[in-house]
This record gives sequence, structure tokens and C-alpha cells, in this order.
Amino acid sequence: MTKADIVEAVYKNVGFSKKESTEIVELVFETMRQALEKGAKVKISGFGNFTVRKKKTRMGRNPQTGEEIKISARKVMTFKPSQVLKNSVNRAKK
Repeated sequence: MTKADIVEAVYKNVGFSKKESTEIVELVFETMRQALEKGAKVKISGFGNFTVRKKKTRMGRNPQTGEEIKISARKVMTFKPSQVLKNSVNRAKK
């Protein structure tokens, strides 16, 4: 599913114009992006949690050469689905 698919779903299900639907979807994603940049958690009830986690510097290996390399500290975004979403996905498999 793409952002355009989400815009289309909002357009069909809510009844806003395509332009308004696009603006709403863009605003939601921009708001989430800004919150995550600040290090805040984004919790969407019934869907899941987006969080930013800090990873420390560590040593790794180049898989082609076997040479040890230093992997720099960085931030990574994680997503943990809610139990409601997990159950919904598992029911859909059957």
C-alpha cells in the first residue's frame, strides 16, 4: 500500500475532495515525522507504537573481507504492533 492508496481510501470513505484527502494524509505523516525527530513516541491505539531508539557504537565485520569495522552510533526507528493488530493479521491469514 502506498501513500496514494491511503489518499484514495480517505477520499472514498470520508468524502473529502482528493486535494483535501491528500493534505490530511500529508499532515498526519508530517506530524508523526516531527514527533519522531524530537524523540517522542507515536502511539496509535489499536495499531501500534513507533519509537526512536539510540544504538551505541559497536564493532562489526565486513562480510566480504572479514575485516573488523567500527559501526557508528545512530538512532533507529522501531515499530511494535498492538495486540489488536496482531490478532487481526492472524485472523486474516486463515
